[in-house]
Amino acid sequence: MATLFGLYPFLTKLYADGGYQGPQFREGLRRVTRGINVDIVKRSDQAKGFLVLPKRWIVERTIAWLNRCRRLAKDWECLNRSARAFLRWASVRMMLRRLCQGVS
Repeated sequence: MATLFGLYPFLTKLYADGGYQGPQFREGLRRVTRGINVDIVKRSDQAKGFLVLPKRWIVERTIAWLNRCRRLAKDWECLNRSARAFLRWASVRMMLRRLCQGVS
């Protein structure tokens, strides 16, 4: 977390799963960073079946888009830097497709 918020100091809000709502996580985050607002996205107890949770669908959608790339569909890479490089190439590919959609 310190590395993430050190690289991107403009980030002020962190969305987290219900598993991160404990005091241990909050204390660890407080020790590493100051001024980060943590928003826990919880599922309702009354919900039955599938339910779209706010903000969480953005992450799930992006992961689904990235998994369309054949190289990222399986975990083939042995080194983290190789996996990160292929993830960046897939992100660049998605970005270029979005930018060039309107251009004829």
